[in-house]
Amino acid sequence: MTISSSHVSPVEKRASRWQIFLPEDLRLGQDEEWCDAVLDGKRIRIRFHDYHLIYEIPGLYEQLFYETLECVSPRMVRTLLARALAEQGIDPAELRVLDVGAGNGMVGEEIRALGAGRVHGIDILEEAAQAAARDRAGVYDGYLVADLTALDPGRREELAALEFNAMTTVAALGFGDIPPAAFAAAFNLVGDPGLIAFTIKEDFVGADDPSGFNRLIERMLAEDVITPLVHERYRHRLSVRGEPLYYVAFVARKLRDIPGHWVD
Repeated sequence: MTISSSHVSPVEKRASRWQIFLPEDLRLGQDEEWCDAVLDGKRIRIRFHDYHLIYEIPGLYEQLFYETLECVSPRMVRTLLARALAEQGIDPAELRVLDVGAGNGMVGEEIRALGAGRVHGIDILEEAAQAAARDRAGVYDGYLVADLTALDPGRREELAALEFNAMTTVAALGFGDIPPAAFAAAFNLVGDPGLIAFTIKEDFVGADDPSGFNRLIERMLAEDVITPLVHERYRHRLSVRGEPLYYVAFVARKLRDIPGHWVD
């Protein structure tokens, strides 16, 4: 689809591989954002939440979200998790991490650099697994493509046998990518006590939250499912208009599983 030059401007970055055009004069919700990219001489439009398309293009995810829109969430989670580990006197090498919504491995790479003993990824998209293998071979000890809300008993037992004691999920909650039921299924694969590190858009932990996460997190805190260790509000990335998008990062101690009826 072609759009007029009055509505887009080219973004130039030193390490850019692809030419990317962002809409300048449209006010879009975060889940409505898009860009145009020139790929093999053709200009195509890509919605940001069409991750399966973005992962298929080597380097586009990094260039779009990290170079152009200045996303810092993977590094933020690594920093806060390192702080929590130091305060709790836990050696990172003891961590057996389930990275949920693992995508192309950027979070896994940070957790591995932290010194985690084992890191396993899980994502609903086959394209994500292929991108992780292509771009960050060796980061994950294993990578499963599966829907966490529909795990068969055999697959669940396979994951449980890995004895996870930590979980990460970064910038993947709230927009329907990972709903509360999927978050709870992953959370319950972690032994207790365990460590849970996640980020979420600040709108989804406010009173007007439409996603169900605010209610779930408040109940987890009130009923001693988790104990908070570290949390911080931060700028996740820029919008296509150059405005800050704020998220909240949490590191918490898991004390017990989330009861199934909370998310049914």
